[in-house]
Amino acid sequence: MYIGELAALGTAILWSLVSIVFTEASKLIGSMRLNINRLLFASFFLFIIILVAGVPLTMQPMQFALLVGSGVVGLIFGDGFLFRSFRHIGPRKSMLVMSLSPGVTTLLGTFVLGEEITLLVALGISITLLGIFIVVLDKKETPSQEYKTDRMGYFYAFLGAVGQSGGLVLAKIAFQMGYVPEFTAAFTRILSSGVLLLGIVIAMGNYKDPIAIYVRHPKALWLTILGSIIGPVLGITLSLVAINNTLNIGIAATLMSTMPILMLPIVVIVYKEKLSLNAVFGAIVAVVGIVFLFIK
Repeated sequence: MYIGELAALGTAILWSLVSIVFTEASKLIGSMRLNINRLLFASFFLFIIILVAGVPLTMQPMQFALLVGSGVVGLIFGDGFLFRSFRHIGPRKSMLVMSLSPGVTTLLGTFVLGEEITLLVALGISITLLGIFIVVLDKKETPSQEYKTDRMGYFYAFLGAVGQSGGLVLAKIAFQMGYVPEFTAAFTRILSSGVLLLGIVIAMGNYKDPIAIYVRHPKALWLTILGSIIGPVLGITLSLVAINNTLNIGIAATLMSTMPILMLPIVVIVYKEKLSLNAVFGAIVAVVGIVFLFIK
């Protein structure tokens, strides 16, 4: 009972934690290298889990294609831009913009999956947007020394939200076609995305000395491994459990986007960031909008 909903909340907790870990790692090795390495590490860990647990790898060809597409849209496009936003505006503001994802997912669900947008859903989208804009446009908030107001950072985070939503919808379609274990689905998405992205950057000559950089920055290695387990392995698998076990993809996306509230105490403790009343109020308003989406 409530397996999907609990999995979605678990995903939100894991993604809140991993945003801090990956932010620190990206400072040392760069966002592109981090994106590739975390996918490769996660693929290895998921493969071990599948072997040990005896999880079947079989699926229909169309399901495979949809899951690969889901990985490209969500993990390469979406997460690639999200990591860029981390470096520009920090994890909390990035995640606040990412809370647009439930609205985007609901819209995509309507046009792609045939779900209905009610007045309550439209109201929830509007309230969520309002809360995000209150925080993003807040002039009284004191930024940390590392992260300043950067419009491109906000734009990158928005593209991350669009990519995440598109990836969820494609995965949902794959699940609707027949049973696929969530670990298998996660492994398919992550491995295909990692191999494709690795091939692209190697062809562009942007992936040099992959081992040497960890020798220079051993802390980055442990951060990448830790983040890979928290995020791609556990977080992505739980997100697939969520969309596969909730009646409406908007509900899963909504619960996974409760990160703004979870991020507030984290950044105060980790980054000593000072939050204005407007920032806190905006986060609360965004979550109120998310609740409206949840009860549609």
